[in-house]
Amino acid sequence: MKLFNTLTRLKEEVRPLTTGRVGIYSCGPTVYMFAHVGNLRAYVCADTMRRVLEYLGSEVRHVMNVTDVGHLTSDEDTGEDKLEKGARAEGKTPQEIARFYEDAFWTDCARLNILRPHVVCRATDHVADMIQLIRRIETNGFAYRTSVGLIFDTARYPDYARLARLNLAEQQAGARVKVDPERRNPADFALWITNQPNHLMQWDSPWGRGFPGWHIECSAMSIKHLGERFDIHTGGIDHVPVHHTNERAQNFAATGHEVVTCWVHNAFLTVGDNRMGKSEGNLITLGELEQGGVSPADFRYLCHTALYRMPLSFTTESLKSARNSLHGLLDFGRTARTWPEGADSWISPWRDQFRAAIADDLNVPQALAVVWNMVREANRRQERRAWDAILDFDRVLGLGLDRLAHDLDSIPAEVQRLVGEREAARKARDWHTSDRLRDRIAEFGFMVEDTSLGPRLKPRP
Repeated sequence: MKLFNTLTRLKEEVRPLTTGRVGIYSCGPTVYMFAHVGNLRAYVCADTMRRVLEYLGSEVRHVMNVTDVGHLTSDEDTGEDKLEKGARAEGKTPQEIARFYEDAFWTDCARLNILRPHVVCRATDHVADMIQLIRRIETNGFAYRTSVGLIFDTARYPDYARLARLNLAEQQAGARVKVDPERRNPADFALWITNQPNHLMQWDSPWGRGFPGWHIECSAMSIKHLGERFDIHTGGIDHVPVHHTNERAQNFAATGHEVVTCWVHNAFLTVGDNRMGKSEGNLITLGELEQGGVSPADFRYLCHTALYRMPLSFTTESLKSARNSLHGLLDFGRTARTWPEGADSWISPWRDQFRAAIADDLNVPQALAVVWNMVREANRRQERRAWDAILDFDRVLGLGLDRLAHDLDSIPAEVQRLVGEREAARKARDWHTSDRLRDRIAEFGFMVEDTSLGPRLKPRP
């Protein structure tokens, strides 16, 4: 299997440090608000990577953090802690905010059929580990003190700019000097912050009472749970220039060597010409998608239509296409299950093509093309083996096709026929017939909602 390594800018073969076992660390959520679907793309991508590795025979240990302290509103070590800002806005404690939005995050992941990581580590449970790692960094000569706290000296790490291909000479010299005139370099960042006495979450440390910087959290937790060398670190592309660059520097300062073998980053979900993000004001949650007639499985299918490291366009048209494709697969499955079993020999080449696609830098769009080409051949042969193969492929796709197909089976054929007739009447602007068919559907115990993506059927309350 090959993956694109952000550090080398090359597709490289995955060579686990321990044969047959792969350690993955994924940057998890900062739990101060609901995750939007742009955030969730990153976790679908990480989940797909895990599924591919397991499908190809590796044993995976997947670790993900939950940031519940220390992520300030600015990368320049200024502003409020995001948890405290959210807590003040909602009249709750930071701990209440963290647990509420963490629970909401895992609920979204479950609805997207994202496998729960083997280890979930909260920052607040690992402060002692962070202090221990910071002491190693300081002992090795990579830190100095200022009025802000303990600061990482990026000049001591000559390879600091490599991951993001930063041009440090072009960074604005005053960007962080305004924050802390004692800093030696504009890129230097806080390991431990002691200058915020009103911060609600603080711990004693060798540098004074305070709290950890955001970047040290991931270094400490990944090393604790995966060791001082591990295989893969995932995250969004926005983490490359600051967060992951600083993680990598901390790792080297503490251990004296490269800790992560392969850095893997997903690109943005885009709305028009902009990425989906808080600063762009275009956030959409998974719940809001569902209200618009898009199921979590529809969104997961959409995520599979673009290579993980390429931008993914989020539009009504792309959502509708994903939804129609998923429903097309389910319709094929309902039909294929009625066919005779058939021979397996003609399936084998399709299996090989599917494996080749996913092994080539998680090329799931190509893998989907293999699925649809196999469907076309299966429709000619009319043999059930094809659906069995697709259910096997779904171990990677994670769409939950078997469950979704059984859910469709619970809808009477007559109701499905009525829904189709009603949609045709609506397109013909025959509102009288449309209303009459809606009432007939209701007699079967179902209600139909009209969305921008088409009719949505659900049981009557």
